[in-house]
Amino acid sequence: MAATLAERLTSVEAAISAIEGGAQSFTFMGRTYTRADLKTLYDQQRYLETRVAREAGVRRTVAEF
Repeated sequence: MAATLAERLTSVEAAISAIEGGAQSFTFMGRTYTRADLKTLYDQQRYLETRVAREAGVRRTVAEF
């Protein structure tokens, strides 16, 4: 079953939290692995927040200068 938008948002927020807590990359058996790019996760978070709010009937406008 596909995850709901709210569940996806929760997952993205958990990934952001893990990366901000120092889990951006790790080494295992001599190889270094890097997790998702933080900017990409922030972009996805913003997108999902907008979609979840729209589903809830909340209209949100963001102005960038």
